[in-house]
Amino acid sequence: MAERAQQSSPPATDSSQKPGKPPAELADDEEVIKSEFDLKIIARMFGYTAGFRPQIAGAVVVTFIYTVASVLRPYLLKLAIDGPLATGDLRGLDILVLLYLFAGLILFSAMGARRWLLSWLGQQLLFSLRQGLFEHLQRLSLGFYDRNRAGRIITRVTSDVRDINRLVTEGIVNTATDLFVLVGILFMMLYMHWQLALLTFIVLPGLIAVAFYFKGKSRSAWRVAREDRSVMNGNFAESILGVRVTQAYTRQAENLRRFQELSDRYVGSTLRANGLSAAFSPTVSIINAVAIVIIIWFGGVAVVQGTITLGIVVAFLTYVQRFFQPLQSISARFDQMQSAMAASERVFALLDQEPDIVNAPDAKSLPAVRGHVRFDNVVFEYVENTPVLHGISLEAQPGELIAIVGHTGAGKTSIINVLCRFYDIKSGAVTIDGYDIGSVTVESLREQIGLVLQEPFLFSGTVKENIRYGRLDATDEEIEVAAKAVRLHDFVEAQPFRYETLVGERGTQLSIGQRQLLSFARALIADPRILVLDEATSSVDTETEQQIQEALALLMQGRTSFVIAHRLSTIQNATQVIVMDKGKIVEKGTHQELLRQRGTYFQLYTMQFADQE
Repeated sequence: MAERAQQSSPPATDSSQKPGKPPAELADDEEVIKSEFDLKIIARMFGYTAGFRPQIAGAVVVTFIYTVASVLRPYLLKLAIDGPLATGDLRGLDILVLLYLFAGLILFSAMGARRWLLSWLGQQLLFSLRQGLFEHLQRLSLGFYDRNRAGRIITRVTSDVRDINRLVTEGIVNTATDLFVLVGILFMMLYMHWQLALLTFIVLPGLIAVAFYFKGKSRSAWRVAREDRSVMNGNFAESILGVRVTQAYTRQAENLRRFQELSDRYVGSTLRANGLSAAFSPTVSIINAVAIVIIIWFGGVAVVQGTITLGIVVAFLTYVQRFFQPLQSISARFDQMQSAMAASERVFALLDQEPDIVNAPDAKSLPAVRGHVRFDNVVFEYVENTPVLHGISLEAQPGELIAIVGHTGAGKTSIINVLCRFYDIKSGAVTIDGYDIGSVTVESLREQIGLVLQEPFLFSGTVKENIRYGRLDATDEEIEVAAKAVRLHDFVEAQPFRYETLVGERGTQLSIGQRQLLSFARALIADPRILVLDEATSSVDTETEQQIQEALALLMQGRTSFVIAHRLSTIQNATQVIVMDKGKIVEKGTHQELLRQRGTYFQLYTMQFADQE
């Protein structure tokens, strides 16, 4: 169905909303998560990798090999010092050196294989999540997009999905690997000399206390930094979108001052957060040094006394240094995991959003219709208990042209929204050829309605691709016929690449009139039985307006048409003119009949349309 993606926000168009309970919105980007580590979310994330179990099994095996090789190397040093080096057994030393080199080769090979597997799994997770989100977003109703800013939704699909990938590949997996290494080191230390191991573990309570202290401080600091970043990015986006107004009022210096202020605030909060992170590492190093002193002192005394071997002391020193490295990595990774967990909750909250408009359980496909449309006492509201349409009743016979007029906020766009079933009505009924639109599938309904709005939305691509969007199986010949019918063909033929000409993002390479003609061609090739359009042409020159009016007349020929009328010519040709005021139909009739009544339409005509004559 042509143009269904460009519907504007209805409450701003059709009524001034009264205070009421707002609909549910997506959580803010910086919202604090409910729990630090939610196993349900973790399980749900890994559900997206269910099709890659062999690769996951491979990553587990490689991680196990990496852990064993990492833990084994210091023990080989112990064997070399206490064995061949102490006894002068050079052959045994050769064997241990080869084993040490082999363990190193295995360690670095496993590290590389693990990194590649995690990267591959991460990209598959990104792909699956983004595909799922995009598919889900295509099904959500317009009400969802009315309630949520586009930037917030895009953040879910980009930044939040990227954070989830980090959580799985860098957070959970690397943390699990570090924990395996820690367990292996603890086991080896207790196995070699449990008394010295227990003396070394005296520093652990202090390490845990320091980690929790810095965790709380750092978490709060990074949250402030993220909030400052969010505000700065919002200001940046707003400045880009409003650059035309900025330049018109020459407010570049003011915008720069405001952005610099927000940027300075973000720099300050980030430096404070980084300062805490930077202070944590030296503190852990001090505790590490204390553990090393304990080993050297007590281990050295034991070596002198002959109760412990030098190899054990050397191995302990190596293990202690490696023991603190995973702890530092886990602590440094904590904030990242917190952010990623919050991102996970936000992404799954989006995936759990249900469309407002769904097919009824017994919905049937709407057969080809003639175009007999009827509104029967329709009441409609965007916000609960705040109606914007009050008891609307109207009827359009097949092939009729219904012009809808009224002041801004009268309810004109709401009638279109209801007819296309972008929103469900509160009461009453809307039927097409006797079929209640709520009892048929949404897809079959919209396939028979063509929608062209005042500012047509074009997608990045070629002229041909944008016309074919109305019917994906249209041939090149049919595209050309449609373009000729709406007076677009001559312009296209004058371009170097003809129908392969790129239109630019949102059609920026075309003029307003050319975009409008292209949208007509797109609607025409879809061949809808019912046409709904906003036919404003106030932004184009007289010659282009004439082309648009001719194309419009051809487009409406033989179709039931609902037009939010801006031109007197359309109103004069209308079978019925529907006059809206405050969500009600206040007058109906032809142009001449309504003029003779000298009521609301006459006043509207005098103010808006009379000068067009």
